[in-house]
Amino acid sequence: MTIRILPTVGDADLARSLGGLLSQLPGVEPFPALGDSTALLDTLAQLAAAAVDELPEVVLVHEHIGPVPALELVREVALRFPAVGVVLVTADAGPALYSAAMDAGARGICALPPSYDELAARTQSAAQWALGVRRHLGGGGEALAAGPGGRLVTVAGAKGGVGTTLTAVHLALAARAAGRGVVLVDMDLQSGDVASYLDVQFRRSIADLAQISDITARVLQEAVFQHPSGLGLLLAPGDGERGEEVTDLVARQAMTALRSRYDLVIVDCGTQMTSANSAAIELADSALLVTTPDVVAVRAAKRMARLWDRLQIRKAEETTTVVNRHTRGGEIQPSLVERATGTRAARTTVPAAFKELQPAIDSGRMQDLDAKSTVRQALWTLAGELGLTGTPADAGAAQRGRGSHADRSPTGLRRRRALPGGGQSGPGDGGAGRAPGGQDGGHGAAGTGPEALTQVPTSRFRKRGGGDRGQVTVEFLGMVPVILIVLAVLWQCALIGYTYSLAGNSADRGARAAAARDSGGAGACQEAALRDLPGAWRESASVACPTSGGLVRATVRIKVPVLFPGAGDFPWTVTGTAGAAAEE
Repeated sequence: MTIRILPTVGDADLARSLGGLLSQLPGVEPFPALGDSTALLDTLAQLAAAAVDELPEVVLVHEHIGPVPALELVREVALRFPAVGVVLVTADAGPALYSAAMDAGARGICALPPSYDELAARTQSAAQWALGVRRHLGGGGEALAAGPGGRLVTVAGAKGGVGTTLTAVHLALAARAAGRGVVLVDMDLQSGDVASYLDVQFRRSIADLAQISDITARVLQEAVFQHPSGLGLLLAPGDGERGEEVTDLVARQAMTALRSRYDLVIVDCGTQMTSANSAAIELADSALLVTTPDVVAVRAAKRMARLWDRLQIRKAEETTTVVNRHTRGGEIQPSLVERATGTRAARTTVPAAFKELQPAIDSGRMQDLDAKSTVRQALWTLAGELGLTGTPADAGAAQRGRGSHADRSPTGLRRRRALPGGGQSGPGDGGAGRAPGGQDGGHGAAGTGPEALTQVPTSRFRKRGGGDRGQVTVEFLGMVPVILIVLAVLWQCALIGYTYSLAGNSADRGARAAAARDSGGAGACQEAALRDLPGAWRESASVACPTSGGLVRATVRIKVPVLFPGAGDFPWTVTGTAGAAAEE
């Protein structure tokens, strides 16, 4: 039997030493040593995706590995790949560390400097355990590949007021309605509002986990609030200053523990980057970046994506951008946001409909938002697009962990640099307060739009697809009666003006004809007045030509036709009057 061993060592000299010893062990096939925890998880995920039999029987984890601490890495491997035996390599082989390693899921501890006999004994024992697990589970290779860990999704905002918390809450509600076990984590540590959106008053928060080294199921049960909707809620601290207690290590421990207990973990990361929510984004299976279709917000989204890439938290192409408050006629469409930020834009957009949100926001019960609301329907559709509303088994087939991305090399190193001073590096917004409608508040940084917005004609990036054209057609058909009524009124006004013109012209002709010396008189007046009138107006016309004191007056009265001359008369008579002096 050949034992395949994968060493993960952060020290180059120790890696060479271990490699030399492993190559001397009988029946051992050592893998090339990996230099950090990310590379290990990536490699194991790719091997498990191919086949469980491709996984190494033993993984060696050095105590000074990073960026994930060694015990947390042991726990993560044991949870996601239970058919792999983990051996911790450490200089401190005392009882306390031994107990902690066993609790994390290690199958043994090998002391430094490593000796041939001890290394052989520990790896042999771990390999026998791993093979026993595989024989016991038999054909359950698919379950082994997926592991028991749940899916982690983070939601961050490009700037304040773009709707980060609203999006996170409804994604969680949609997944819960589909029967998933969901926990919603509020990691907007200074101004988290998840509790306000769901009408919750709870004294525990994620800050209470900061002083706990081993987050057990009992600890989670006490820290997580069970909402009536079925969601588990791990809330942000009520006092903003306590957010500093939540470090990246606390965040990693919390995410690992939650993933072992829930099918889906959704994290509201707010709009400011701290070391804690940066760790959550780095560990996430899916990272969402919420923005609105305006120049300032898109510029902030671009800046945020670049920040993540510079700090090696997440690549832009591995981030999904969600466009909130979208309008079909806007100049900035999802395709333009995708081009400007370098991210992948979600096909589903969230419409601008604050009036629908107002009652739910004012009552603090976002779970009661009307099912017919276009905002809710869009967010629940987005949950389906992201695969959050499938069955737990379907979730196991989704991309799991950062190591599941196909475009990453098994040995690719992406070490996340610490944020300056361990503090906050905001995406250019104040992040203070909340705007009405549950959309995170604050003010974005001023400035001009992204370069792409000034270089690419926006008409090329209108929303594609037949859905918009169909909706425009329906809306136009609904406006047809209004358009016809307006046209009818305008036409009728034109007929009234034309009738006034005809009446005045007829009266003038009649007065001049009646004033003639040889052929004048009332008969000539009436004949001249009616001669040039169109038939539809002549039928309703009446002419009077009285003479007084040598002055002839002609008065013509005509009724206004309704819409079509000859079809009927409008109850309105137009009068035209003219006068002329009688010839002697």
